[in-house]
Amino acid sequence: MILNFKLSGGSGALVRGSSKMKKILATCLGLAYGVLLPACASVPDDATQQVVNVYTHRHYDTDQQLFQRFQEETGIQVRVVSAGADELINRLETEGKDSPADVLITVDAGRLHRAKSKGLLQPVDSAVLSANIPDHLRDPEGEWFGLTQRARIIAYAKERVDPAELSTYEGLTDAKWKGKILIRSSGNIYNQSLLSSILAAHGPQETKSWAEGVVANMAREPQGNDRGQVKAVADGIGDLAIVNTYYLGRLLTSDNPEERRAGESVGVFFPNQAGRGAHVNVSGAGVCRHAKNRENAVRFIEFLSQDEAQGTFAQANFEYPVKPGVEWSEILQGWGQFKSDALNLAQLGELNAEAVKIFDRVGWQ
Repeated sequence: MILNFKLSGGSGALVRGSSKMKKILATCLGLAYGVLLPACASVPDDATQQVVNVYTHRHYDTDQQLFQRFQEETGIQVRVVSAGADELINRLETEGKDSPADVLITVDAGRLHRAKSKGLLQPVDSAVLSANIPDHLRDPEGEWFGLTQRARIIAYAKERVDPAELSTYEGLTDAKWKGKILIRSSGNIYNQSLLSSILAAHGPQETKSWAEGVVANMAREPQGNDRGQVKAVADGIGDLAIVNTYYLGRLLTSDNPEERRAGESVGVFFPNQAGRGAHVNVSGAGVCRHAKNRENAVRFIEFLSQDEAQGTFAQANFEYPVKPGVEWSEILQGWGQFKSDALNLAQLGELNAEAVKIFDRVGWQ
């Protein structure tokens, strides 16, 4: 039995479990959002029951299937609270030592660093995690671990762009791309981490010049999500979109013919292959500072780093595994092998504040 509490703007919740738990949740739903999560998540456990309480920002069926598989293998009940990344981090801060959370799962190394910097995670020394996850995809002090990778690539209009004209992220400032670049807002954590990676490579002055150059070449003011950028390329609004790979995988396999058309209209280009490599980021997990079920939490994250879970992430959600040697999905294989930036992703969080200031200075909305 997996208990899944889903928060979405405080307007609803979903639980699968016993009738007793459903009655408890029904009572919780009558409360204001500000007290919903503590009231629900603090329901006492059976003293003899093995549990792990997971706060997760990820919202994929794949994850639920893996949680169920972990439960079947170990007998440890997985209790899930789903909400936005900032909501979960704020909740952990508010709950303090009374938090029921054992594991935090979120997207982007910048957010994982934020949770660490607020003292919400604790160090873990695990031989399994050290063996499965390369050094640059985990926190040097063991407070968080990458579970999946996404590359931030250039999606180009197949009918209008010769990929031989593309080279690096830095090359996007060339005047030939004026009015052709589509990208999300500077408030998006993916773009903040991309700029942090450029900051690590070039320093503040060159990074500011790069951001100014991209703003000058934008086809429109930043808006929408990554899928929206690809759709805008398909509609001829621009010729290049900077997006995460897994969004494109989801477009290509969508039930919506228009989304599939958008995905099929673009090619995938991995920048900086002759240099530092394409920027990658992770979704990842850490053991919460006040975890009541620490051993179960470590075991849970270790399970997600093993071959079965890593293969499931790759096959079903078009994410690159963090564990070397795990087979990619056919779509990922079709885009080919590529060199990725080996920058330790902890630096993305450390440089985030400076990156945000640069965005503000250059007027990247």
